[in-house]
Amino acid sequence: MTNNKKRESTLQRIGKYTILRLITLFITVVVGVYLTIIIANMGGYVDELVKGQVQESLTMRLTADESFRNLPKENREALLQRELALEFDRLGLNDPFLVRSMRFLLRAIKLDFGTANHMISASGSNKVRLIIGEQLPPTLLLMGTSNLLLFFIVMLIALYLSRRYGSYSDRFFTSLSPLSSMPSWFYGIFLILVFAALLRILPFGGMLGAPPPERGSWEYVASVLKHMILPVTSLTVSALFASIYSWRTFFLIFSSEDYVDMAKAKGLPSGLIRRRYILRPTLPTIITSFSLMLITMWMGAMVTEKVFQWPGLGTVIVNAVGLYDTAVIVGTTIIYGYLLAITVFLLDFVYALVDPRVKIGAGNRS
Repeated sequence: MTNNKKRESTLQRIGKYTILRLITLFITVVVGVYLTIIIANMGGYVDELVKGQVQESLTMRLTADESFRNLPKENREALLQRELALEFDRLGLNDPFLVRSMRFLLRAIKLDFGTANHMISASGSNKVRLIIGEQLPPTLLLMGTSNLLLFFIVMLIALYLSRRYGSYSDRFFTSLSPLSSMPSWFYGIFLILVFAALLRILPFGGMLGAPPPERGSWEYVASVLKHMILPVTSLTVSALFASIYSWRTFFLIFSSEDYVDMAKAKGLPSGLIRRRYILRPTLPTIITSFSLMLITMWMGAMVTEKVFQWPGLGTVIVNAVGLYDTAVIVGTTIIYGYLLAITVFLLDFVYALVDPRVKIGAGNRS
């Protein structure tokens, strides 16, 4: 009976914490989305640019009509103004900016980003949801592969160096840590110059070769993997050496604890000591460091994707900024915001899984 009560109490605590955490993150995302809408629209300045573009496009379309050119000047002007008023009303540009921003906020929360002004998807649609939906899987593929490789490579090298503090290999990797101050796109340009332009053994960019192989075939998979080598390498190298240096320091700190010395005195195997007494207590700190690095890589990957012409969200948002396509800019930023919120939400549960000292929702009792 007591065990059942404890189990119910634990479930209630976790449920309450989960609901409060979701509400907090939702409010944070809503505030961030609204600020993004205001900043992306420049307080209404972009709408004025859109009005000018609409007027120019409509004028060119009407001018191409011979019947319009044959009308008297007064009638042409009246027709143009009437068509402009209808187009502005269709796009919602006649409403006050505050009303338009709140309307856009409600739609954005439901992932309804409206239509793009200039960009279209591969299927020919100008729906922002389709434009983002087509480019999201390549970004997740690229970032997921880079992050997994980075996590395990850094983990293995940092553990190795923590056991050889002061050795030549330790000093070598420590001296390379300033190289992580360079962004991933810098390494991308360097890698393209060497392996694509000079050696000609890897493609310059893109996701598939020409002509593209049949989707689902082994040639398709091989082509995607070949095109991923350079962008994945640039993303990994840009954060590799600083992560090795910091994680190796974490392992050194925890390896000097008294309970580690006690385990060594008991004669426990070195592998068991590393896994149970050094790696496991360090994991919460490592996960926090990796999560912050992950957020930084997400933002830096935008330019990297554009450098490699990778068909992902980074390329979409860079093109949208150049075209003043506010709907696409806001939609892409919101997707990044949701991905960030999901990462933060899952982080607490990962803490509880890797560290038994952490109790979800226990507050000061944790």
